[in-house]
Amino acid sequence: MARIHFRAQHTTRQSFLGWIAVFCSAFCLYLATVIIRWAAPRTDIATSYFVFARFLLGFIVVSSSMLIRKESFKPRKYHYLIGRTLTNTISVFCFYKAINFGSVAEANILNMTYPLFVALFSWFFLKNQRDLFALLIVGVAFTGVWMILAPQESTAAGYNYWGLASGIMAAGAMVYLNVSRKYHDSQTILLFMFGFGSLGMFLLFRNAIFLPTPLEFFYLLTCSAAGVLGQYLLTYGFRYVTAVEGSIISSTRILLAALIGPVLVADPPLTVAGWCGALLIFGANVVLALRRSV
Repeated sequence: MARIHFRAQHTTRQSFLGWIAVFCSAFCLYLATVIIRWAAPRTDIATSYFVFARFLLGFIVVSSSMLIRKESFKPRKYHYLIGRTLTNTISVFCFYKAINFGSVAEANILNMTYPLFVALFSWFFLKNQRDLFALLIVGVAFTGVWMILAPQESTAAGYNYWGLASGIMAAGAMVYLNVSRKYHDSQTILLFMFGFGSLGMFLLFRNAIFLPTPLEFFYLLTCSAAGVLGQYLLTYGFRYVTAVEGSIISSTRILLAALIGPVLVADPPLTVAGWCGALLIFGANVVLALRRSV
């Protein structure tokens, strides 16, 4: 009995640590966007440079980890790895572009629409996963997306479409990730994504990449470290929480961005319509996560 009780306590502690890790990952991913905003008035770092730095640091961390653990790189289905790399890289670029131009809160909220698009893609491309109720939830949630996009305000709509594009591409990246996991371990997927993602960014935007000053290096490093740490915390946390719990906790980035954005980056507070949109998107993510567990 004592051994069973100890195991139960151990499992509960691991679950709690998993929840904390997933929540901290949401905060780290949000913090990376805040750092970009802090850097904007003090440096001339382009969006592409921030993306390149994040992927390069990720490549260094993953390759070092694999060398220490003596893990091998085992790519098999290259088209899935390439699809994951392209969609994820474009998603991060669009996300950072939205932050560079507009509201950090709205960019984070729109980036977190990816579960809606995953459900939408599943309806069209995966016949065995069609769910009419989930499609109705997505339809309701798009009312919230419309409120965030604020198409009646032309200045707001322009940069917010970058945020929406990041959510669409992130959904594609998640679909590719789920398929890739059937053939590759996490380290192989991450190494391929970070390695070829950083190489692609360098080749496409090499004119925007330069030897940084100490201040520029500080912003590049801290932003990249927050993004990579957020990715690792998410991976760790999902080992000890259910997919439903992880999805719901990850979606708290919507509320974090809406609540503390005005404090950290002096963003204008969300309007009533903006808050309604954010809550609709958050609620839809929660319902879709619960739906997947049924």
